[in-house]
Amino acid sequence: MATPTARSQPQQDATRAKSPARARRRSSRTNSAAGYLFVAPFTVVFVTMLVVPLLYAAYLSVFQTRLFGGTSFVGLNNYARALTDPQLGDGVRRVATFFVVQVPPMLLAAMVFALVLDGTTSRLAQVARLGIFLPYAVPSVVATLMWGYLYGPDFGPFAQLANYLSLPAPDFLDRDRMLVSLANIVFWEFTGYNMIIFYAALRSIPVELYEAAAVDGAGPVRVAWSIKLPALRPALLLALIFSVIGAFQLFNEPNLLASAAPSVISSSYTPNLYAYGLAFTGQQTNYAAAVSFLLGAVIFAASCLVLVVNRRRAS
Repeated sequence: MATPTARSQPQQDATRAKSPARARRRSSRTNSAAGYLFVAPFTVVFVTMLVVPLLYAAYLSVFQTRLFGGTSFVGLNNYARALTDPQLGDGVRRVATFFVVQVPPMLLAAMVFALVLDGTTSRLAQVARLGIFLPYAVPSVVATLMWGYLYGPDFGPFAQLANYLSLPAPDFLDRDRMLVSLANIVFWEFTGYNMIIFYAALRSIPVELYEAAAVDGAGPVRVAWSIKLPALRPALLLALIFSVIGAFQLFNEPNLLASAAPSVISSSYTPNLYAYGLAFTGQQTNYAAAVSFLLGAVIFAASCLVLVVNRRRAS
């Protein structure tokens, strides 16, 4: 006959076996709760500041508010109107031209700076890296005002130098030069930012590759061509997508220079300026919402095109 102690021993063993599993489940639930707790602030801000405004803008874009008759549902009429709007079309073509003029020189300069700084270990390279990146820390409003003063046809340093040499003062803000002047401002602002992206990609290259190249007798040019440039491809793709988004969202620079050249920069000079003018000046919030969504679709399509071209070249 088994004693009570002998009968309870298997139960005790089973309880001990279940305890680690219960502890693991409890720890997993605690970790999950902590994870949700850490993500909650970002989620709240993301939903309230991005998702909700986007949904509200989508709601506004399918309605139309009339002076007489109130607000009525119009479906996709605002989008159809935007697709045939010549002012919006001109703005999209203008920023596309801006992208072609501004982005390739900026990315090329950023890549050259990153390659040069990566191959230099002196303290001067650290100072140069900081100096190249510093313009990105300057707010775009301040940068545009600064360059607007430099471009000034009456009081700017270039105009003063031309007057001193008895030459006609260059007008950097006329119709033919305005796009290049805007591209120069954005070039000055964002070259350092892209340089940091490329420099970080170069610093992540394994040291073993450089050692193998040194054993094979490869020089600095060969190392840059065969090791560094291929390693920059993902960073270049990322910088290119950022540049697509930034180019089509051009707003601050032309908006501030419009006061210096009102006959050149109109309210529809860029799509963002056009949408802003429709919403806050023309009080056409419904149509402005449709224009904004179409601009987002153009940015999305351009970014996808960059990805598709990159994948085809990779394959």
